[in-house]
Amino acid sequence: MPFSSQLRWSPYEFALCLQKCLKAKALSPGMQVHATLLTSGINMNILSLNSKLVGMYASCADLKSARLLFQKIERPNVFAFNWMVLGLAYNGYFDDALLYFIKMREVGHMGNNFTFSIVLKACVGLVDVNTGRQVHAMVCEMGFQNDVSVANALIDMYGKCGSISYARRVFDGMCERDVASWTSMICGFSNVGEIGQALMLFERMRLDGLEPNDFTWNAIIAAYARSSDRGKAFAFFERMKREGVIPDVVAWNALISGFVQNHQVREAFKIFWEMIVSGIQPNQVTVVAMLPACGSAGYIKWGREIHGFICRKGFDANVFIASALIDMYSKCGSVKDARNVFDKIPCKNVASWNAMIDCYGKCGLVDSSLALFAKMQEEGLRPNDVTFTCVLSACSHSGSVQKGLEIFSSMNECYGIEVSMQHYACVIDLLCRSGRTVEAYEFFKALPIQVTESMAGAFLNGCKVHGRRDLAKMMEEDIMRMKLNGPGSFVTLSNIYAADGDWEEVGNVRNVMKERNVRKQPGFSWLEKPGEILEGKKEKEGNNMASGLDMRDYII
Repeated sequence: MPFSSQLRWSPYEFALCLQKCLKAKALSPGMQVHATLLTSGINMNILSLNSKLVGMYASCADLKSARLLFQKIERPNVFAFNWMVLGLAYNGYFDDALLYFIKMREVGHMGNNFTFSIVLKACVGLVDVNTGRQVHAMVCEMGFQNDVSVANALIDMYGKCGSISYARRVFDGMCERDVASWTSMICGFSNVGEIGQALMLFERMRLDGLEPNDFTWNAIIAAYARSSDRGKAFAFFERMKREGVIPDVVAWNALISGFVQNHQVREAFKIFWEMIVSGIQPNQVTVVAMLPACGSAGYIKWGREIHGFICRKGFDANVFIASALIDMYSKCGSVKDARNVFDKIPCKNVASWNAMIDCYGKCGLVDSSLALFAKMQEEGLRPNDVTFTCVLSACSHSGSVQKGLEIFSSMNECYGIEVSMQHYACVIDLLCRSGRTVEAYEFFKALPIQVTESMAGAFLNGCKVHGRRDLAKMMEEDIMRMKLNGPGSFVTLSNIYAADGDWEEVGNVRNVMKERNVRKQPGFSWLEKPGEILEGKKEKEGNNMASGLDMRDYII
């Protein structure tokens, strides 16, 4: 309902109304309150009305308006800074969120417990444990280490950034723990595959008088699913029912996500079917989990079915779901469908731009990829590290070496983006694909960081394609010293030696693989036929087809 221009509200009434709009994330009424406030002539500093306006726009994801209003505040308070950090972090602008936090400290606001909880979420988004440790030091300096919400955020940050020992230290040092504390620690162990530790904490939690919630149960279920242990995942699922906890959509999502993350696409589809048959309606999290499965299987027809479900449910306005759709269509090779989704996103974030840039790059449309990269900046969005990974990958696939090297050089100088392992891997791939393997070797040797599996794989593939056994041999010692877990680099190196008939070296590489328990999984193929997904049996089992997964009964 429109606001009357004849209204004469007090500052208190304006503040109350803005607070309601903020909590309800009601942008249109909030804008009407803003307009009425401007015409009223009331001092915006009274009751921090300017800060509440920033909070209203940030909570509604209108970050452009939030930024403009924030810039007009002469002395922003902690509330205004907190909302800027929160709005940016929850919409994927993690770098910008940290910049506002730094600015906040520079103007003399040290922050409160809410501030640190948000900033730690930004560290999770960046998977930046080093910045997380710096924030942890500030937490201790400010005396917030005993605040349960801050300690929980620290456990979550360390757990999701792979520093499980630090997470355990924070957990063990807590004076008081709530259900979220135990759940965060259980999730941390589950995420790194330490299911035994997660189960031990699950039982200890009960001894401490706390009952696991849905998230706690789901963490264990997802861990079993990620380990491909369907039997134990469902056994724990049944235990959940026996103990009076009815599996809801979140529990089913945990199962589906676990199998998708472990590339068990067929299992994920089966569970999705069982979920629907059991009467549980999929939600936004379900479709975000299922779309990567469609993309990795290349099953565009089923992806379109899920897209239709998304539109019917009104989920298409969600920027994260839209980004997942773009990624799915990209992996299925449908640029047109991906672009249609992108163009319909009402408020694009950096993730949606990245997804479309990456789509063009994967499909060899480097000019479109670079044009979108430029347009993104024209729209006022700052590229992040993922953006540059997408752009460099696009240059690599199209053979645009010079352009790729220019963009790589500009990352730190022009954009302030720290070069990561993924960016170095892209440059090695860029040089190798274009036949500049000697430059790639020199670049490889000069790297200031430890060589990763993707870097070694890109270099060895280049040596294999361009017949540079000599360069592969020169890198062999470095590669053998690396603690590689994946079989890719070993298999490529072995194949290079095999092509030259050097069976002694082939045997040496295979022996190293055996010693390190590195195994290459047999390949398989996905075939699409009306109403079914067929999975080709693994190589050693021949060319017979596995029984089809019938799709005709999937009604969503």
